[in-house]
Amino acid sequence: MAHFDSLTIFYPMWNEEATIERAVAAAFEAGDMLVANGEIARYDVLIVDDASTDATGAIADAMASTDPRVSVVHHPTNRKLGGSLKTGFSHARGDLILYTDADLPFDMAEATKAVRLLRIYEADIVSAYRFDRTGEGARRLVYSYVYNHLVQALFGLRLRDMNFAFKLLRRSVFDHVELRSEGSFIDVEMLARAQRLGFRIVQFGVDYFPRTRGISTLSSNAVIAKIIREMLELRSELQSLQPLPPEVLEHRAGRLVRPPIDIGGIGQFPDAGRGGAA
Repeated sequence: MAHFDSLTIFYPMWNEEATIERAVAAAFEAGDMLVANGEIARYDVLIVDDASTDATGAIADAMASTDPRVSVVHHPTNRKLGGSLKTGFSHARGDLILYTDADLPFDMAEATKAVRLLRIYEADIVSAYRFDRTGEGARRLVYSYVYNHLVQALFGLRLRDMNFAFKLLRRSVFDHVELRSEGSFIDVEMLARAQRLGFRIVQFGVDYFPRTRGISTLSSNAVIAKIIREMLELRSELQSLQPLPPEVLEHRAGRLVRPPIDIGGIGQFPDAGRGGAA
């Protein structure tokens, strides 16, 4: 008997006609491996087409029409990362949800380790981080370093690389976590709300494969201003948010006070200052 009934792997996509078929094939391989290892009984792949202007939507529809494991949700207008993630989380059918980017920033075989860690450490969220980000350039690293440490200071999240697109979650987390951000801040919002409510987060490191086309918009002035505004709004809101009772979380006694765990070979974080770049 499998440890978990089902898993949804979902990709938020905008103009990914060059990567969509490879991404879905990688999801199939990872899902088949998890089924063979007895971690899950079944899986499906969800594509959130964020109003693409290329052939992404048509390719996704064609794949869904020939394989029942694939489903597609189309946005009539572009809603950016936050809107796409909220759509994916709300439409996911699996007991577990794994999301990442269509350009496959990590080896999808790592999904097997993520599910195993979630089970063994009785976690609610597995949030991966990148071992090496030097391929992104010095400017990007500086922005990310400042961003990550600002988040740690404001929210007490003893985590690293919080915006990396590799997160595995129990769907039940969203019975209590309501996301609001429509932009790049949504990863931090999700982790901060979950931690505040008492959900347990585990981290581990993975090798990173940078995108070979397209550019990041995190460092644009408009995006930075929006992130800072959302940070301050969330910090104010979290001050009045109380942890869920243990019987709701279904955790063992004492588990709520334990810090996030890093399984990447360097042990538990003793303080917020040890996190890496976001």
